[in-house]
Amino acid sequence: MYNAKDKMAELMNADAETLQIISRFGLPLGVGDQTVDEVCQAHHIHTETLLSVVNHIKNEIIDIPTLMIYLSNAHKYFLEYQLPRIRQTLIEAVSSIKTGSQVPLLIIRLYDEYVEEVKTHIAHENENNFQQHQDDDQHVAAKLKELKNIIIRFYPAEEPNNLLYAALQDIFQIEKELALHCSIEDDILLPALSQVKKESDQLTDREKDVLVQVVKGMSNKEIADVLNISTHTVISHRKNIVRKLNIHSAAGLTIYAIVNKLVCLDALRNS
Repeated sequence: MYNAKDKMAELMNADAETLQIISRFGLPLGVGDQTVDEVCQAHHIHTETLLSVVNHIKNEIIDIPTLMIYLSNAHKYFLEYQLPRIRQTLIEAVSSIKTGSQVPLLIIRLYDEYVEEVKTHIAHENENNFQQHQDDDQHVAAKLKELKNIIIRFYPAEEPNNLLYAALQDIFQIEKELALHCSIEDDILLPALSQVKKESDQLTDREKDVLVQVVKGMSNKEIADVLNISTHTVISHRKNIVRKLNIHSAAGLTIYAIVNKLVCLDALRNS
């Protein structure tokens, strides 16, 4: 079990899985002998949230903005790096086919269908704040197992297969990585968002009104004018919001408001 006083280099050297998790928080290499806490503070990453994900344990002290950084980078890793890289290897593997078999090309098509399902799955997560997605996880995982099974059973035996073996190894690896990613979502993200929802229920309607205006970038006076209340009342509501949510930054409040569907991203872009 890693803690805040451990050297970050020790965590990064532990295994590939831990290194990959740390990278998704946007932390750099070249950490020297700094502790986990020192590196996290230097890059504005909530230490307890990172340790919760690395140790894969639930923690009541979870910072939603930090968790969102992790999830955003994880999605980018799958969609922009790992999945395209596997596709390129598959294309190279079938580019020298000599038998005229259509199976290799159909494998590429099946892989592309799988990638589209992953994209749809991630988009669905984002739209629904990661709620009720476990059935989708299982469906996407089953699609990948089917792809592996078809390659192993039906790829023409007379075709060159070194590159295909390499692609299969990558597919096994991404299967493992996706399973871990889904596990982190289920065991850490969803409970954290559930707690945030409970906290949201503690806000009064007027506090929610104030919060919406805050994340739109309005000043206290502007909020007072819009809601037809005094500036003093606005300040009082803002103090209550910070106290109840334990979120102090504008970015944190914005993410909180989006997660709880108090505002939508398009509305913020247009404000």
